[in-house]
Amino acid sequence: MTTHDRLLSLLAERSARRGQFTLASGRQSTLYIDARLTTMSPDGLALIGPLGLAALRATDWNVTAIGGLTLGADPISYAIAYASALSGTPLRAFTVRKEAKSHGTGRLIEGPFREGDRVAVIEDVITTGGSALRAVEAIRAGGGIVAGVLALVDREEGGHEALVGAGLPVVALARASDIVTRIAVA
Repeated sequence: MTTHDRLLSLLAERSARRGQFTLASGRQSTLYIDARLTTMSPDGLALIGPLGLAALRATDWNVTAIGGLTLGADPISYAIAYASALSGTPLRAFTVRKEAKSHGTGRLIEGPFREGDRVAVIEDVITTGGSALRAVEAIRAGGGIVAGVLALVDREEGGHEALVGAGLPVVALARASDIVTRIAVA
């Protein structure tokens, strides 16, 4: 079984549920994907880091930093940053808050993000693309250059197309249809 196949199996076993759900986007769905059940597990992190790094290196984005909207993007960003350090070409990871802090520096972006960074926005699950676009807005406001969006899962519900329509290339490590197929087999 390939590393990618193992990731799909973990997502199907741990993160995917069938039923009636209201998603963060407000949409109704019979499939819920709680990626955190995979992204916050040791074996999930061990798979996601190298796969995400390989996916980024397969693009022409040439990023120096990675991050996205907390909480979904955080473990994915950190796993990729760790894998990049082991490879000898480190990427800095950061997180985008949903709201700026009301104390201290009042920052919206936390971590070693720098003005001028070429960034891949990280997303756990893309449905409408709204969360990724919020992160893009914050990164651009902070002086970052957004090269593209790397998602763990594309739900295949129009978010990919919305992001591409906004001028952002998108790469996803998994699609909902790949996960659903494995749920049926399991």
